[in-house]
Order: sequence, then structure tokens, then C-alpha cells
Amino acid sequence: MSLTCVKDALKKLDFSTLSTIKPLYLQVGPLRARIDCLDPLRAELETYFEDALAGPGPVDSHVEVLDGQALTPAPDWIDWAREPGKTGRKDAIFDLADGRLVHKVRTGVTFLQSPERAVAFGPCATHPNQVINFVNTQFLNICQRGGWQICHAAALTNGSTGLAIAGLSGGGKSTAVLRMMELDGTAYVSNDRLLLRAGQPPTALGIPKLPRINPGTILHNPRLAPMLGEARRAELAALPQDALWKLEEKHDLSISRIYGPGRVQFETGLTHFWVLNWSRDSEAPTKLRRVEIATRPDLLGAIMKSPGPFYRKSDGSFLTDSEHPEPAGYLAALVGIEIFEVSGGIDFGALFAEGQALFGG
Repeated sequence: MSLTCVKDALKKLDFSTLSTIKPLYLQVGPLRARIDCLDPLRAELETYFEDALAGPGPVDSHVEVLDGQALTPAPDWIDWAREPGKTGRKDAIFDLADGRLVHKVRTGVTFLQSPERAVAFGPCATHPNQVINFVNTQFLNICQRGGWQICHAAALTNGSTGLAIAGLSGGGKSTAVLRMMELDGTAYVSNDRLLLRAGQPPTALGIPKLPRINPGTILHNPRLAPMLGEARRAELAALPQDALWKLEEKHDLSISRIYGPGRVQFETGLTHFWVLNWSRDSEAPTKLRRVEIATRPDLLGAIMKSPGPFYRKSDGSFLTDSEHPEPAGYLAALVGIEIFEVSGGIDFGALFAEGQALFGG
């Protein structure tokens, strides 16, 4: 399918369906976004983004959602290479003269990312998480063009101390942060993506994406246990620990509903960074050791995160799948932050005790 044909197909998208909707407005730190979307997806997004909802006004990004619409015929998609260790097709792209189409291979949801428009179309209502991710991508893109670094990390703060926790996927950063939300005065900042900017102190900015937690996290946290029925908790408790750890069953957790109102703060000064390098196979006690991150490329690699196919750089070009994050920007942004490696066996109780000492809980 030629570029001209794709442009003609895009012109057939019907935006008039959004003419009578009531937009959703979000605010994250200094950034604001508007979402135009029809019910029932609009209502679902309003509930999901409850901690970031804002009143009408000027915005930095405008996302339009055209549920059920599609490009006919489809473009000749080019697969986007996945990160090392991950298999299967996930994203595919088609570049335009002034934008990019990104197609989710498994679901059929497609996105237009351009300077003029950010549009989601296809079976959006069936896959709301992909629309949520697209909205959050707009915040990430704006900040990265402004010099922020995107980190694969969760974070919380008590106003004076800000802690980020990084680690490989499934390493326990979400579980650790949620355990420390039990400490008085702490507020949730982010679960999986954290923006970081150099300063005195460095500033961290979260995005409104709820923690997606596994059954083991729920089962072993008394506050979260009611998220599962009694019968399901009994089934999970009977599983071997290794099977429970590997179980792929994610649940969205609403911070406000579980921990109460006022427990979300998207922006904070960042003072500490813990990198989880522990192991379920280790019998050594959990230990925190301060490190010089410039001498530990393995730990820095756990912090760095590629922006992905949606990212349009400051010069107007889009990221390619052969480009990777540059360590220099991260090292500059991390100056002034105390960075610790967490090693030994996985022990969330021991890590919580370290959190108590850090936050004075």
C-alpha cells in the first residue's frame, strides 16, 4: 500500500463522532492533556485516571479516540524489533512524511502519532489499556523532548525524601513500593515509568498508570488481599512459591481506593534510587550497598528505558528500533542521588525495614 493510499485512508477517518462529547482533562505535574472519547470507554478512562483528572483549559497534548474505525486497506506494516530477551510480534510501524502509524499486532489497535494529531483507532474499547498507554506516551514524549530521561522504575515520596526503585521486569519493584505505602506520610509517584531531570535536587515525574500487580503481591499484602475472593486466595496459597511467582495474571490497583485519597503525588524531588539485583535462588541475606552508577553499566541498564516507536525527537524525526538510550543523559540526571544496589535473596520484609529507616516510619 503506497504512502498516497495510506493518506487517503486516513482522510476517511470520521472525527465527527467526537463533536458532542465532553472531553476528559488530565494534569501531571506541569503537563496537561485532553482526551476526546465516546462512552462506554470514556467512563472507563475517567475512572482509571481519577487521580489525574483536571478542569478544562489549555493542554500540551490532545488525544482523540475513534473506536471501531480502521484503515482500509491496511498499510504494509514493518515490524518493530523487540528488546533483547522478548519474543513474538508486538508493534509494527508505517512512516508518513509528517508522522508515524503504530499498529498493535496482537489486538489490531492502531495509533497515529504526528505533530498535529494523536489518534487511536480500531478496537479501542476492547483494549482500554492500550489507549491508556497511548495517553501516557504523550506525557513521556513531551518530557523527553524537554531533556528528561525515562526510567524503568517505580517511585514514592514523603515530600522531603523521594525514592525510585528499578529492576528487571518481574523483579519486585511494584511490590516493594506498595509495601512502603504502608508508611505514614508516603505518596505514590509512579509504578513502571519514571521521568527524571537533572537539578538540585533532581526532579522525578510519574505518569498516571495504575500498578498492574500479580497475585503473589496481592496474596501477601493484607491490605490488598480483599481484591481477590476467598476461594481464589485459597487456590493461590496452595501453589508452590515458584509457580505463584511466575503466574501471569495482572490486576489494576487503584491507589486512592486502597490507600485513601491524597496518596498520589506525581512530581517529587528524588533523593534515593534502589536497583533490585537480588535473586530468588540466593540464600544470602538481602543487603543494600551504595554504588557509583558510572562504574556499574549493568545497574544503569536496569534503569534506562527506550522511548519506543511513538517517540518523535526534537529534530522532528522518529526513533528507529536500532537506536538505544544514551548512558550520558542518565548519568547527568542521576547526579546528586544516592544509588544503592539491592543484592542477596528476595526479602520484601528486609527491604521494608530499609524503607522505614529511610522515611523515618
